Amino acid sequence: MSRAMRCQSCLPWGTWAQLPRCLAGSRGTRSVYVRAAAVPGELGSVPLGPAPVPREAFRYQGGSQENSAQPSSSRHGQSQLRNVASSGAIKKHQKSLSAWFSHQPNEERQFGPSFSLDAVHVDPVIRESSLEEILKPSPDLTIQTQLQQPSRQVISLHSLFDVDACGRQVKNVVLYGTVGTGKSTLIKKMVVDWCHGRLPRFELVIPFSCEDLSHSHAHVSLRRLITKKYQHLRDVVPALEASNLKVLFILNGLERLSLDFRLAGTELCCDPNEPVPPSAIVVNLLRKYLLPEASIIVTTRPSAVRRIPAKFVGRYAEICGFSDTNLQKLYFQMRLSQPGCSGEESQGRSSAEQENLVEMLSRNLERHNQITAACFLPSYCWLVCTTLHFLYFTRTVPPSQTLTGIYTSFLRLNFSGEVLDSTDPTHISMMKYVAKTVGKLAYEGVMSRKTCFSEEDLRQCFEVEMKTESELNLLEVFRSDVFRFFLSPCVQPGKEHTFVFTIPAMQEYLAALYVVLGEKKTLAQRVGKELSEVIGKVSEDVAVVVNIISKVLPLRFLPVLFNLLKIFPRYFSRLNGKDRDAIAHTMADELFKEEDYYNDDVLDQINSSILGVEGPMRHPDEAPDDEVFELFPIFMGGLLSRRNRAILEQLGCSIKNLAAFEIAKAMQKTVIRKGRRGLPPSELMDYLFFLHEFQNERFTAQAVRSLRAVNLSSVKMTPLKCSVLASVMSTTCHEVEELNLSSCNLDSSSLRTLFPVLLRCKALHLQLNSLGSDACKEIRDLLLHDKCVVSSLRLTNNPVGEQGARYLAEALAGNRSLTQLSLLHTALGDPGAEAIARHLAENQHLQELNLGYNSLTDTAALRVVEVAKRHETLDKVHLYFNDISEDGKRALDSLRMDRDGVRALVFLTAGTDVSDYWSHILSVVQRNLPFWDRERVRQHLALLLQDLESSRSQSANPWRKAKFLRVESEVKKMLGKLQDGTL
Repeated sequence: MSRAMRCQSCLPWGTWAQLPRCLAGSRGTRSVYVRAAAVPGELGSVPLGPAPVPREAFRYQGGSQENSAQPSSSRHGQSQLRNVASSGAIKKHQKSLSAWFSHQPNEERQFGPSFSLDAVHVDPVIRESSLEEILKPSPDLTIQTQLQQPSRQVISLHSLFDVDACGRQVKNVVLYGTVGTGKSTLIKKMVVDWCHGRLPRFELVIPFSCEDLSHSHAHVSLRRLITKKYQHLRDVVPALEASNLKVLFILNGLERLSLDFRLAGTELCCDPNEPVPPSAIVVNLLRKYLLPEASIIVTTRPSAVRRIPAKFVGRYAEICGFSDTNLQKLYFQMRLSQPGCSGEESQGRSSAEQENLVEMLSRNLERHNQITAACFLPSYCWLVCTTLHFLYFTRTVPPSQTLTGIYTSFLRLNFSGEVLDSTDPTHISMMKYVAKTVGKLAYEGVMSRKTCFSEEDLRQCFEVEMKTESELNLLEVFRSDVFRFFLSPCVQPGKEHTFVFTIPAMQEYLAALYVVLGEKKTLAQRVGKELSEVIGKVSEDVAVVVNIISKVLPLRFLPVLFNLLKIFPRYFSRLNGKDRDAIAHTMADELFKEEDYYNDDVLDQINSSILGVEGPMRHPDEAPDDEVFELFPIFMGGLLSRRNRAILEQLGCSIKNLAAFEIAKAMQKTVIRKGRRGLPPSELMDYLFFLHEFQNERFTAQAVRSLRAVNLSSVKMTPLKCSVLASVMSTTCHEVEELNLSSCNLDSSSLRTLFPVLLRCKALHLQLNSLGSDACKEIRDLLLHDKCVVSSLRLTNNPVGEQGARYLAEALAGNRSLTQLSLLHTALGDPGAEAIARHLAENQHLQELNLGYNSLTDTAALRVVEVAKRHETLDKVHLYFNDISEDGKRALDSLRMDRDGVRALVFLTAGTDVSDYWSHILSVVQRNLPFWDRERVRQHLALLLQDLESSRSQSANPWRKAKFLRVESEVKKMLGKLQDGTL
C-alpha cells in the first residue's frame, strides 16, 4: 500500500479538523526560501590553532550526549581556545551576522517604519514535543483547544539545549512549525541575540540555509563550506575540531534537503577537510560523527520532521505561534505604539489615535472573535498591523502601495518560491497549488455568498479530482504544512466544526487569484487546452515528415491534412480570448452589484473586520447580515497590475502580459461603461479604489474622464481615501463639474492632499466638515491659485470663525473664478462679516453671497449690503436667521433690484408681499435642521410667522393674503413638527 494511502486509512477524511502532523518516511526534498547567510567580510588575522587532536570515544543517545570523557589538552591548547573564542575574527563574524539578520524586508520598510527585532519582537510559544505526539492525530481544531495548550510543556528559546528529562545534555534540536508560525523570524532573533551577547551558551554560531545547500551539487568539505560562506572564520575553522569551542550550527529549512541516514546512502565522515556532498555533511553532523561536540538546531515544516531518525534528535519543539492572546496584545501594543508609526509630521496628533487603535484591537481580541484565531499565527499579526498602518497612517499613496500589493507581499514573505513537494515531478509551487485548490473553495464561497465551509465542502474541493499517487501525496503535505495558514475553525456558536478563512479578505483575494490565473475552466476548456498543446507540439514534427514524403510520393492530400491539424490550436486561442472577456464581465458584474450599493465602502469594511464594530453584540438567534464580497473584483483588478504580476511570478503563479492586456481591453467595454452611470457615494469610492488598485494609468484616465460629477457625500474621507482620490484624479487634467465632499470628516491636511483635484472643480461642496481657520487658510491658497476654476463654494455648517473669515476675505480679493459663496452657519459674527465686507469691493466676479445664521446684527448686515450695492456683479445676499432688528429689516426691505442692484434675503416677506425666495429659505432650514440649534430655529420661525401675520394684516389684496396664508401654513407645519420632534 502506498504511503499516501496508508495515511488515508489511518487518518480518515471523516474529519478535516483532525489534521495530521506527520508524514511517513523521508521521501525527497521540499523547498523553502531562506536567504543564504553569506556575508562578505575581511579576512581574519587569528593564528592557526594547534594540530587536530584525536577524539576520544563518546556516547550519545537520541542526540543527547551524556557526560563523555573530554579529550585532555595542554595549557597551551586551553590558552589557544581562549584566544580563538575572543578573537577579532569572531567579533567581525558577529558584526556581519547582526547586520544581515537585523535587515528588514522591503515590505517592512514600504508599509511602515523599519523596526529592529529588538523593538517589536515577541517570542512565540514554543512547546516541547515528542515523535509520538507528532505522529498521532491532533485533537479537533477549535479555538478552545488552541487556547488551552498545556503550560507545563512550554519551553523558551534559550532553554532548547538544556538537559532533557533523563539528565542528558541535548545536542540536536528539531524546531518545527506550520507556515506562518514564525520559524525564520525566531532564528533571526536567536542569531541577533548571540551577536549582542544574549546567548552566552555558545561561543560561535554558524547559520546555514538548506535551500542554499540544496543548490550546491559539487563535493565540498565542511571547512571549505564555512569559509566560503563566512570569510571571517577562515582562521577559526581549524580550531573547531581541536578545541572545545562551543559551536552552534543552524540549519534553516530542512525540508529543502534530501537526507539519507543509511550507511549505504551516506558514508561516515569525521574529517572536516574531506570533500563530500553538502547533504552528507548535514547527515554526519546530525549523527554526531562529525564535530560531535557541536550543537545543532534544525528548523523544518511538520511534513519533514521524520527525515531525521529519532535516535539522532535530542529534543523536538513545536512553534505554536501566539496561542496566548496576551502575546497577541503585546505584539500589537509594541508595534502600533512605536514612535514614528504614524509619520513624523503628525506624530503628536496621532498618538491618541494610536492608543485608540490598540485599545479597540485589544477589546476585539478579548471577545474571541475570528481575528483571535487568525492571530495565533504571527504572520497574520504582521498583516493586521500593516493593514492598519495602510488604513490610518497613509498620508500619501505611492503608486506601488495598494491593498492587493500588501496581500501579495504578505504571501511572498511566507511562501517565496517554495515548492510544495520537490520530489513531485510537477514541482508545483506551493502558491500555485493553493490558487488551484483553496482558490477554488474561495471562489465557490464568493459565488454562493458563503464564508463557513463544512468538511463536505472541503472534501468536494480537495478530493474530487484526486486520481494519482502524486496528487494524494501533494494533498497530504498541504494538509500537514499549509492548511491552517489559510483556514481556521469558526468561532460562531453552533459552527465550531466548520472552517472559515483566517482573514476574511483572504477568501476574496484567493478567489480573485483563482479567476485571474484562468483556473476557472469548464471540462471542455480543460480538455481543449490539453489537446491544443499536444497537437501544437506534434504538428511541428509532422511538418518535417510531410515535407519529406511529399517530395518522394505524389500524395497531395497530406499537406491539406496537416493544415487541418493546425486549425485546432488557432481556434482554441480564439476561445481563450473569449475566456478573458468572461473575466472582464465577471469583474464588472461583481464591482457594480446593485444589492451592494448602500453598504459601507470596502476600506471601512476592512477596518470593521479588524477592529470590530462598537456596540451591543448580536444575539445568537438574530439573523446574520448577508455576506458582502466587494473586495473580490477590486483584488481581481489589483492582481493585474505589473508589480503584483511580477511578485506572483516569483510565487510560481504566472499572469502573462498579453493576458493582462486583453483583460484590460475587454474591461473598457464593461467596467467603464457601467461606471459612467450614477453611483451612490460609497459605491463610487469603491470604484475609485478599484482604479487605484488596478494601477493602469491609461485605463484609469479613460474611466475618470467619464466622471463629470463626483459625489462622495457622507463617505468618511480618511487620509488614505483622500490620497486614493487625488492619485486617481491626477491621471487626467479635465475639469470636474461638481465635487461633493459634504460630511466627509475633512480637515486641513485632507485639503492639502486634495489640492490638485480641488483646483479643477467648478462646484465644490465642503459643508459639514468641521473646517476651521487652518482649513480656511488652505482654501485661501486654493482660491488665489492662478489655475483655480472653482465657481461655486459651499462651506455651510463649518466652524469658520472670525480668523477663517479673514482668510476667505483675502481669497475673495484676489480670486477671478468664484461666483457663489455660501457661508451659512459658519460662526462668523460681526467681525467676520466686517472682514469680508472690507475685501468684497476688490472682487469683480462674485454674484451670490450667503451669510445666513451667523449672528449678524444690523451694523454688520447693513455694512455688507452697502458694499454689495456698489459691487459690479453681486446681486444677491442671504441674511436670514441673523439678529436683525425691525429697523434693520425695514432698511433692507427698502432695497430695490432695479435701483440698488442687489437683493437681500432676510425674511419671508418683501414689504407688503411674500418674498419670491420664501420656499428656498424654508428648504434651507429643513435641510440643515439636524445640524442647527433647534431652540434657536424655533425662535426664528416664530419671528418669521409673526412677520408674515403682520404683513398680511397690512395688505388689502386678497391674492396676496392667500399667498401669505399659504406660507404661514408651511411655517406652522414646520413649527409643529419641530415641537413634536418629528422634523
